[in-house]
Amino acid sequence: MIRNITALTQRELSSIFLSLIAYIVGLLFLIATAMLFMFNTFTEGGEASLQPLFGHMAWLLILAIPLVTMRMISEEYASGTIETLMTAPVSDTEVVLGKFFGAMSFFFALVLATCVYAAILSMYGKPDVTVMLYGYLGLLLLGAFYAAVGLFASSLTRHQLIAAVLGMAILGILTYAMDYVASLQSGSWRLVFSYVNVLNHFEDFSRGIVDTKAVVFFVSATLFFLFLSVKVMESKRWR
Repeated sequence: MIRNITALTQRELSSIFLSLIAYIVGLLFLIATAMLFMFNTFTEGGEASLQPLFGHMAWLLILAIPLVTMRMISEEYASGTIETLMTAPVSDTEVVLGKFFGAMSFFFALVLATCVYAAILSMYGKPDVTVMLYGYLGLLLLGAFYAAVGLFASSLTRHQLIAAVLGMAILGILTYAMDYVASLQSGSWRLVFSYVNVLNHFEDFSRGIVDTKAVVFFVSATLFFLFLSVKVMESKRWR
């Protein structure tokens, strides 16, 4: 199983780095984060902290990650290569995990590139290194969840644009709209919607707080959407 997942991950990574959209998304993401860092974080008299940047990155990733994952499964349907995958000696779970780890490898490269901001901040100030590390941990967990949602959206349709819009819509609702929905509720329903609010969990990490509940939420939510992707592929296999 590990060998198949590794081979599929390498296949997906090759496909990502041969895709123009991945370079465009990566370049725009880094330009946007650089501008946010220069004008909102790296300012005279400002706090030596990446917390504001992490908050803005959560917004940017709602747009960036679905654009990278939109083609991962939908393109297989559109091009007909899904038939080759379905007849190959690999399971749907292995296919989904291979694509997920491919997306996460690309995302990790983007996050690694933003570490230059932490280095610049350390040169001119005294940021709390532990808080920054916790922030990056939260960013990786957030990215994993977003990638899983993006893959799920891609598994639902053969049209890449629809997959991207659907992924952005799901992430936008779960990350930001849930706070508004929770404010309209009372009692146990308010607690439920507040817990589902992704931004609440991520903000703990950006403040240097590692809450076990937040870790459990991100891991379980990521696994849930990967599970849904597998089930969608299984359902299409038997049609």
